[in-house]
Amino acid sequence: MIHHLEADSIQLQIDNRNILSNIYLSSETGKITGLLGRNGQGKSCLLNILYGTMPCESSVRIDRVSIKDAYQKPDLLRYLPQFNFIPKSLTLKRVFQDFALDFSIFTEKFPGFTENLSTRVGTLSGGEQRLVALYILVKSNSLFVLLDEPFTHLSPIQIEMVKHLLLEEKENKGILLTDHLHRQVMDICDNLYVLANGKTHLIKSETDIEALGYAKMHP
Repeated sequence: MIHHLEADSIQLQIDNRNILSNIYLSSETGKITGLLGRNGQGKSCLLNILYGTMPCESSVRIDRVSIKDAYQKPDLLRYLPQFNFIPKSLTLKRVFQDFALDFSIFTEKFPGFTENLSTRVGTLSGGEQRLVALYILVKSNSLFVLLDEPFTHLSPIQIEMVKHLLLEEKENKGILLTDHLHRQVMDICDNLYVLANGKTHLIKSETDIEALGYAKMHP
């Protein structure tokens, strides 16, 4: 069964400035939806609104049922913020146990990760922390996952491995991601939106991206 996540009629104003205006966005299980936009356009705000941690005038629905405070419903929706959220005092054993995930499968997928289960999160590098946080959320038992700058601090090799993971895992959930590495997003997304001037624009071709002033796609 295909499930749908929709954001409709989202409007956000901060300090008398319109950040988002009548936004519409749709994601579905079995697909990766990309969201691009220049810095300051409101991408992170939009993800926080979907997650329910930023109040505003909005309608967020899963399978046509209105959902509020999605952060309280991890079986429906999980969110990877830009910052590392896992408590630094926890061991990797505790983290993987909490998410009922097999650490050995993780290290098989990411063989460059050499730390063991007794390692505390706080001793990992920024890239390693990002990789662990990304993995546990993407592999979690949830209908949808929102990823804000998932490629941050990752090496080019790790980024390719993560892209493969996302393509594999989209069979089990809907994935909505935004990242400033737009080519990496475009490589794996099934649907693509650009957020510009407070509105979302569903992209049909690279020409649309250029017309919206987001990026020059050809030399």
